[in-house]
Amino acid sequence: MKPLTAGVTKANEGIDAISWNILGQTYVPKSLSEDSFSWHATFPPGTFVPPHIHPTQDEFIYLLEGRLDLVLDGQESFATAGDLIRLPRNVPHGLFNKGEATVKCLFWVAPTGRLYDLFWAIHSMPQQNPAEVVALSAKYEVDFLPPPPEGA
Repeated sequence: MKPLTAGVTKANEGIDAISWNILGQTYVPKSLSEDSFSWHATFPPGTFVPPHIHPTQDEFIYLLEGRLDLVLDGQESFATAGDLIRLPRNVPHGLFNKGEATVKCLFWVAPTGRLYDLFWAIHSMPQQNPAEVVALSAKYEVDFLPPPPEGA
């Protein structure tokens, strides 16, 4: 992986003009080094990231527009524009756009680990079948959690 370079990543641009479709959301990578990885994310209404754990990374989300509902270590919460969500490694979390407006936010993780490669792998799947995404993610240091039991 290349070292971080100085410069400006413009508002409507990403690294090498990359734009990924990840579970119905659009992710645009903004910076990448061994120490950290950031991306702009757009969550259309009704999209979500199921509860999961990053065993090797801390994750952060800065909300630019809209509201994200989240489950953080079993507790429900939410964030709105201007809020920072802190997700320490090994803490289960899920993100949900339950509203009618699109959510825009900036994510970053430290260290990068294998997340950049995971996003390429998910984006390249012919169909993003949930079971296949879960199995693939486990190979890239992201562990999705089983759904809660019926009636829970």
